[in-house]
Amino acid sequence: MKPVLLSLSYLPPVSWMAVAIQSGKAALEVHETYPKQTFRNRCNIATASGILSLTIPVKRINGNHTKISDIQIDNSKNWQQLHWRSIVTAYNKTPYFLFYRDLLESLFTRKYDLLVDFDREILNVLLKVLKFKTLELCYTEEYVTKPEYSDLRNSFHPKYPLRDINCVLPRYIQAFEEIHGYLPDLSIIDLLFNLGPDALPYLQSAELSIHE
Repeated sequence: MKPVLLSLSYLPPVSWMAVAIQSGKAALEVHETYPKQTFRNRCNIATASGILSLTIPVKRINGNHTKISDIQIDNSKNWQQLHWRSIVTAYNKTPYFLFYRDLLESLFTRKYDLLVDFDREILNVLLKVLKFKTLELCYTEEYVTKPEYSDLRNSFHPKYPLRDINCVLPRYIQAFEEIHGYLPDLSIIDLLFNLGPDALPYLQSAELSIHE
């Protein structure tokens, strides 16, 4: 697979992680104008009530013209405690929750001023948890309309299916599946807590093709 250009993502969906890992080389866009209601500041997890979207509150210092690199996290709201509490409630009975708990909980105890810094630290921790060390990762230095990498900046969105990419994700056993059925392409933490060390082989085995 060619190197890919991806958007930032908060606890990314499984498909996003599969693309990043299988690409071997990825750039993350930090100079685009910030779009609302995307995975850049939200993730989906499975709960007893169904899919729950966790959204980081943000402040756009330049209104609709604010770049991703300038998006501030609104820490006046107690979002970190609320998000972690929701994650614990959803996954504390999954097979590998205790195995990964300490590393992931640390993300929700330190305050970050900028969304880009928080999302960067999340990705670093996820790669450490997955024990994947060969991803060449960089961040854009300017916004380019026609990048050299495969442009997947707008391919992952909570409200519509994957665009510019085909991704076949194998089924795995989930918490609450007996209540809601299988829920595909949730946050990577759903995969981690349910599959543990088998999460990386799962991501590497996903069938991917990009529309050039």
